Amino acid sequence: QVQLVESGGGLVQAGGSLRLSCAASGSIFNINDMGWYRQAPGKQRELVATITSGSSTNYTDSVKGRFTISRDNAKNTVYLQMSSLKPEDTAVYYCNAALWAVGYRGPMSYWGKGTLVTVSS
Repeated sequence: QVQLVESGGGLVQAGGSLRLSCAASGSIFNINDMGWYRQAPGKQRELVATITSGSSTNYTDSVKGRFTISRDNAKNTVYLQMSSLKPEDTAVYYCNAALWAVGYRGPMSYWGKGTLVTVSS
């Protein structure tokens, strides 16, 4: 069974930094795009950043220049380095992967359970 497990969330002061990690485990044949999404209280889940298997990246405008997404294909892990954090970055951050599990006919979208990031002012 495939799982995505996030780690690295926590409480940080405005202007600080955090690094999130998300490791995919299980019977994995291939991983295509990976990404981070977030959901703030009372708001819809939104895209933060994505990265392709070839390491092309895409960011939502509000995090450009502050967040960096990267991946380690050998470890099936995606990272989100967050700097210059603002109170409005407070949210549950979810990992997503377009992942082809062994025994399946093609890639499917998998989600982690999320990790809470709280930025205090």
